[in-house]
Amino acid sequence: MTRPIPGEFGQRLRALRAGAGLSQERLAHSAGLSVRALANLERGRTTGPQRHTVQALSRALGLSADETRSLEAAAVPGRARHRQAKAAGPTPPGILALPRDAGDFTARGAALTALEHLADGAEPDCPSVAVVAGAPGLGKTAFAVHAAHRLAARFPDGQLCLDLRAMDPEPVRPGDALARLLAALGVAAQTVPRATEDRAGLLRSLTATRRLLLILDNAADEEQIRPLLPGSGTCLTIVTSRNCLSGLDAVHRVELPLLRREEAVELLTRIVGTERIARETQAARDLADSCGRLPLALRIAGQRLAARPGESLAKLAALLDREHRRLDLLQTGDRQVRSAFALSYRQLDDVSRLLWRRCALAAGQDLSPETAALLAGIPLRDAQLRLDRLCDRGLLHTDPAAERYRFHDLLRLFAAEQAATEDDPPSRDAALDRTARWMLARATAAALHFDAEPHNGPSGDPDPATAPTGRDPARAWLEAERAQWLAALHHARTTGRHRQAVDAARAMYWFSDLTQHWPQWVDVFRCAADAARALGSPREEAAHLNNLAWAHNRCAHDPRAALESADAALAVARACEDPLQTGWALGHGAGALRRLGRMDEAIARLRASAACHHDNPTPQGRLAELTALNTLGEALLQHGHPDRALEAHLHSLEIYDRGIPGQTPHLLAIYHGVILQHLGNDYAALERWQEAEAALRTSWDILEELDIPAWLGPTQLELGRVLRHLDRTDEARTALTAALHTLTAHHHPRQAEAAAELRTLDSARH
Repeated sequence: MTRPIPGEFGQRLRALRAGAGLSQERLAHSAGLSVRALANLERGRTTGPQRHTVQALSRALGLSADETRSLEAAAVPGRARHRQAKAAGPTPPGILALPRDAGDFTARGAALTALEHLADGAEPDCPSVAVVAGAPGLGKTAFAVHAAHRLAARFPDGQLCLDLRAMDPEPVRPGDALARLLAALGVAAQTVPRATEDRAGLLRSLTATRRLLLILDNAADEEQIRPLLPGSGTCLTIVTSRNCLSGLDAVHRVELPLLRREEAVELLTRIVGTERIARETQAARDLADSCGRLPLALRIAGQRLAARPGESLAKLAALLDREHRRLDLLQTGDRQVRSAFALSYRQLDDVSRLLWRRCALAAGQDLSPETAALLAGIPLRDAQLRLDRLCDRGLLHTDPAAERYRFHDLLRLFAAEQAATEDDPPSRDAALDRTARWMLARATAAALHFDAEPHNGPSGDPDPATAPTGRDPARAWLEAERAQWLAALHHARTTGRHRQAVDAARAMYWFSDLTQHWPQWVDVFRCAADAARALGSPREEAAHLNNLAWAHNRCAHDPRAALESADAALAVARACEDPLQTGWALGHGAGALRRLGRMDEAIARLRASAACHHDNPTPQGRLAELTALNTLGEALLQHGHPDRALEAHLHSLEIYDRGIPGQTPHLLAIYHGVILQHLGNDYAALERWQEAEAALRTSWDILEELDIPAWLGPTQLELGRVLRHLDRTDEARTALTAALHTLTAHHHPRQAEAAAELRTLDSARH
């Protein structure tokens, strides 16, 4: 075999690739290299690839043993020249060496691959810089060190790691950091320039001709980092920081998300041992969840277990399940989750610390800037700016689509501890009361957008300039702030502001019909009934007990609780001689009895409800009679009497046609749409398909215009069935597909029926 000459490797590789009929992209993919790295090898820009790289290329090219040895021999001269070039420069004396790698390092495959691509694709005129930023405890330093060990062979001129000590009272100054880096590169102390700018220039000069890997760990800010970055050459710099360092230009950002559950269990397995995890697999999953899948917390839990070989995982999982003890338990030796969080907390100014810990007092999984500003007692604009900076520090996370913020579970516990420790009870109570009053006032005003009765007076919103305008923005706000205004409702009740609680629930009455899939309506109307009782207002108590029965029936699907609430409403309404609420209570009780299968009792109550409302001459009595007749007809249909059901619903239509004075067109349209829906079902049961289609189509148009999905979905479903019986398959499929979408989007219990009807259509087609 002839001896290869320097520079031959790239030519030989290119010829082998062409002979194999492979593109650069395909060979690079097969060998596990970047296209840029392969191109640099072929052009001779990169010489002397390592043995593992040559072996990977040989396998991808399908070379024989002799061909592989020949290609390996062609790489040797380039390696020799590289070693000579390295020997000609100053030799690093060993300071700033990499820390020990974690032998049980787990996951982070995508992030490691991203760094490998950066290392292989380095361009001399733009040295690669990777920023690894995020919340405390994510394992940023461990990741950077592990990556450096993994990439070490690619950087034969050395790997350096410098801790910039961002969490210290005085982080490392740029000039001092430069002096240490220059010393590690062999620059004698007496020759190091005095000025920071000159030191930075010398560092750039030295790194331009070397292939180094630098870890700049625990960086404070951009001002500290900028002078330390190489200006040219093929170095790779990995910067870790608790700040996002968004001011750095032309850097690659490497995201370290929370571990997935299976990755978290794998980390525990590597620390604790396969056998213990296999014996208590579910306990290991529970531990992963209690640790919030945060690497630091998982490592602490794992090392605690490793130090106590006789302790069961289930015991630790049960202890960690108690939130008030969780942070106490997540410490072992000199490692503490609480200490890691405290370092970041102490870096904040006084107002930002106040804002952050007060955010932990918010209800629900996330919060808005308005809630944060109210809890902290600072202007909204100031809160918005500070919340963004807290996200930059990894102490909060922002929603990708909305201006909302959330904690990691463990950070929330720590923030709540700080609020309990640093804020006196009167100030915390004042913050909660201020927030609750504002939230309940806005929720009441937003809900009134859906009331069937027009409201021309002031809305009562606490900040009209930022109030939701129109139904869509109001609904979006009520949805996003559901946990917060519900907590405000309970706060009003427990602090004696019973009138506000009752008025807020009353404002929610019509909105609740549009969102029957919310189980929270049980809480809303139970709270309102309790508040009305505390006010000594039996009529309002009966009304909200009736609403509670509706919520148990329609939202929580708990007919036994619904019957109990309806009977309580009936007793209160009769005691205060309120015919309207008496009739409603009979109707809600009948609805519960129907769901319990007690049809004869249900029909009897519905007849009594209709009679009670018939004797009530008020417009509200007429509307209630319409509802009672509609429900009676529905029950008769369910009980197998479609002719009697049709009679009840036609009676309801007659009342509607005669007109009800004082009612808005919007409200009357709701009743018209529902009556037609029932009539369509009756006609379908009687196999009067044409009449059924006409009624259901008109009902669909009305309910869609009114935007009432809780009733629209069933109408679409029934129309689809009618069209299937009429052998109009395409139209049936369109109606049933719309029904499935509407019912599924609103968690309606009849979504399974729509899916089954579509399957029936498909089976008939085949």
